[in-house]
Amino acid sequence: MPLFWYALNSHPNKEDFLSRQVESNGFEVFFPRIRVNPVNPRARKIRAYFPGYLFVHADIEEVGISVFNWMPYSKRIISFGGEPSIVPDALIQAIMKKIDKINHAGGEIFDDLNHGDDVSITYGPFEGYKAIFDSRIDGAERVRVLLKMLSDHYVPVELDVGYLEKTKKK
Repeated sequence: MPLFWYALNSHPNKEDFLSRQVESNGFEVFFPRIRVNPVNPRARKIRAYFPGYLFVHADIEEVGISVFNWMPYSKRIISFGGEPSIVPDALIQAIMKKIDKINHAGGEIFDDLNHGDDVSITYGPFEGYKAIFDSRIDGAERVRVLLKMLSDHYVPVELDVGYLEKTKKK
């Protein structure tokens, strides 16, 4: 009775419901979610890391593929050549580590944002300005950036983290 991980495709925005369905049927499920810092305060603060997908740990040969394919809001177990595709344990562990790292850092925006990184301000009164990321303000979803003003003066400004976008290196 070998247990393997499989990717399960869900209907749009139904991953959470499908995850609960899989669990209620007695299967282990891994639904990777990360914290996000949206500009709109009413927007979701947690979102799927892989929208439309979650992972189930099961013995497909024993339970059959149809158990998952016919669950409410399920599209299908991902298969290649008609065979359910096994997701390696090492990949699941790596994804779990990455999700923990992102969430521990305070959300997706902080995952690869370091002191000195170039950022663009995408919303608010400083929209369109370039800045340098200085630091995260503990206990808040706010950050401090150094805004370049006239004559190469840098002024520290505190902003909501959702207002920033890391500038891509060329």
